[in-house]
Amino acid sequence: MSEQYVLDLQEADETQIAVVGGKGAHLGGLSRIEGIRVPGGFCVTTDAFRRIMAEAPSIGDQLDELDQLDQLSRSTRSAGEGDDRETIRTLSARIRRTIEGIAVPDDLAAAITGALARLGEHTACAVRSSATAEDLPTASFAGQQDTYLNVVGPEAVLQHISRCWASLFTERAVTYRRRNGIDHRTVHMAVVVQQMVFPDASGILFTADPVTGNRKVATVDAGFGLGEALVSGLVNPDVFKVRHGEVVERVIAAKQRAVHALPAGGTREVAVDPQRQEQPALTDAQAVRLVQLGRRIEAHFGRPQDIEWCLADDDFRIVQSRPITTLFPIPETGDVLGTGAQENHVYLSVGHQQMMTDPMKPLGISMWQLTAMAPMHEAGGRLFVDATRRLASPASRAALLDVVGRGDPLIRDALETVLGRDDFVPSLPDAAPAGPPAGGASAPAEPDPAIVPELIERSRTSIAALERDIRTKTGPALFDFLLEAFDEHKRGLGDPLNFQAIMAGMEATWWLNDQLQEWLGEKNAADTLTLSAPGNITSEMGLALLDVADVIRPKPEVVEFLRGVEHAGYAENTTFLDELAKLPGGTGARDAIEAYLDRYGMRCVGEIDITRPRWSERPATLVPVILDNVRNFEPGAAERRFEHGRQKAQQKEQDVLSRLRALPDGDRKADEAKRMIDQVRTFIGYREYPKYGIISRYFVYKRALLAEAGRLVRAGVLPEKEDVFYLTFQELHDVVRSNQADGRLIQQRKDAFRSYHALTPPRVLTSDGEAVNGAYRRDDAPAGALIGLPVSTGTIEGRARVILDMAEADLEEGDILVTTFTDPSWSPLFVAVAGLVTEVGGQMTHGAVIAREYGLPAVVGVDQATRLIRDGQRIRVHGTDGYVELLH
Repeated sequence: MSEQYVLDLQEADETQIAVVGGKGAHLGGLSRIEGIRVPGGFCVTTDAFRRIMAEAPSIGDQLDELDQLDQLSRSTRSAGEGDDRETIRTLSARIRRTIEGIAVPDDLAAAITGALARLGEHTACAVRSSATAEDLPTASFAGQQDTYLNVVGPEAVLQHISRCWASLFTERAVTYRRRNGIDHRTVHMAVVVQQMVFPDASGILFTADPVTGNRKVATVDAGFGLGEALVSGLVNPDVFKVRHGEVVERVIAAKQRAVHALPAGGTREVAVDPQRQEQPALTDAQAVRLVQLGRRIEAHFGRPQDIEWCLADDDFRIVQSRPITTLFPIPETGDVLGTGAQENHVYLSVGHQQMMTDPMKPLGISMWQLTAMAPMHEAGGRLFVDATRRLASPASRAALLDVVGRGDPLIRDALETVLGRDDFVPSLPDAAPAGPPAGGASAPAEPDPAIVPELIERSRTSIAALERDIRTKTGPALFDFLLEAFDEHKRGLGDPLNFQAIMAGMEATWWLNDQLQEWLGEKNAADTLTLSAPGNITSEMGLALLDVADVIRPKPEVVEFLRGVEHAGYAENTTFLDELAKLPGGTGARDAIEAYLDRYGMRCVGEIDITRPRWSERPATLVPVILDNVRNFEPGAAERRFEHGRQKAQQKEQDVLSRLRALPDGDRKADEAKRMIDQVRTFIGYREYPKYGIISRYFVYKRALLAEAGRLVRAGVLPEKEDVFYLTFQELHDVVRSNQADGRLIQQRKDAFRSYHALTPPRVLTSDGEAVNGAYRRDDAPAGALIGLPVSTGTIEGRARVILDMAEADLEEGDILVTTFTDPSWSPLFVAVAGLVTEVGGQMTHGAVIAREYGLPAVVGVDQATRLIRDGQRIRVHGTDGYVELLH
């Protein structure tokens, strides 16, 4: 097949990204939309780029060096950081110099100058890079490669085309590809050459609000002259917000500078006439007309667009359009109100309630949907529940706001923000009582100590039956069995007694905090009263790892061996337990770790996603935590800590009751408080057990599904077992039945999952696409303090350890853990820290419950805590009042 070096823009379309790159493909598509004017031009295709790359064999060696650097960085989890930066800077500059030094072959130069002659040999041109991994739905690569304006003459155009080719290897482009997992060799560069537009005004149109995500609000940034003044930050733009064909907000900036084209080529900065500096770059009517064009473009491409535009002689020209990749997707659901597909919806984030806001793989999403007690909808690799129906009913709305407000004030504030919008959620007449939520009973259980053991025994019996019965199931029969098992799974969660036990502990906690603050003026008194509450499987898990450390501590050879595992890619080491047994004292150490895994090995970070590797699958993940415990604690620490907490809670109880009895009507108040203290200590530990049961069942499901995946690999249906993680449960069922898999679908899912990591899920999301995260309405914290939700009383000052991966923990006594979220798997770290700060959390989420059990001052829901607090910085955590001071 002969190469095609030049293609007219009108001949290109969105199917030809591999030929003309993302920008060229979009411009070709734009030129086909009725009413959209695109400056004429042509594309220098990727065939030309490959020809140039072939002219310099040394580039292959330089790319090999880049590949080796990528592989090394992946093994040390430091891609694009630290010492890599200088190496990338040097290597990418060398590759660019090599490309720019290659003479354009005569036949290629002739093809380009011939196309240029058709535009007019001395026509001023814009020369724009157009990479094949650019302007994609999952990665825009905006600003990664180069654009040159007002280029005049064949020689200058050829020179700037070479610069565009070379810009595929700018430091920022190389780093961006590495972070997005894109192989440098798979990306090629085309170049777009277009007639230059000399605009009166130019700027950017976002067909969805880039800050809030609202798809019904378009934002126009506008300035005088060329758009480079806005892109470079030389001037502040005028900003117009347009909704339903009307400018609803405008901010007109003072514009002292602009960028204009020079007659001989190139651009320069000029001063704006003082009489025009306060004038808007667009009229309202022009802004509305531009948005109408943008909506047409958005409809053509099927998603919100980031559009570059120019205005010349009151005529808009479109010079670029790319997808907005930073918007959080909107769940695709039906109409809950029954009046049409366009009804408004309000979605609540499941991840913020489950303390896992990372994206989940498709199998994990579908498994959670199939086993959850309420319908859940996927967007951006996360799950949401539709709260519209409950918000539409005044009675259920009040109950919902009360419940979420106790758990996470930010969610309540976000919901109240949405409800404050005119008619977004219409009020409907209250229906007849729908019965108790999520499983049956509204009255809390009496504090009968026999209830919790009975519930635990029911769970153990059910899991044992599941493990026994699933062993003989394979193929399609396995999936039929699992669907029945999911029903049993939900029956257990929906057991009225289960719901009563959970609510009894939570309601007693709320009652104590509310009443003791009213009667005694003491905030969050229940935090101390719940210390070392019996039967908390998650707090026991953290203490049990201290017992493992006690076994290992007196064995120096074992300790040294584990240090080697920690520093040698330990997370992937699945054989170290066998090696451990060969050391003096190693058998006992191995047995202690394996006993721990027998009880807790189904857990892991992000455990609600069944595809996440469990501790039993990667036991070396626990090694750094074990070593921290060996270093930071004395023998018997687990028992001492638990007993200390129990005695402190007991002393607190006696103090509270004696103070209450001294009040008017004190005996009644003390009796009520005593009943609630008994209730909270009986039931609050059980709050953690249902999650333990869920995850225990999940591990059984997972092992059965991976065994099935192994059969698919052996049959040649799939290349890797983990490919099943990118299929839903039903899709995997179909693959097992048909022995056929869609490799392209799996790859698309992998690419999408990778892109979801760049998205931040909102607490509340509307069907307009608006991400609403809420705010703390407080003014009682010192200036500069970070505001959050107080969940465990006390004040602690210490060194902040910002840890995003539990496996990378390196803690010293007195450290304060700062992280995004903590699900139950993080609790082994809690025994080694003095305080806790998280970005996500609520009063009754797992991290808060365990922080109270261990007596750690804790503030959760601190927006951007991991960015605003530096690792190693001294901070003061006010767990009673809910804020964090940054000291030095």
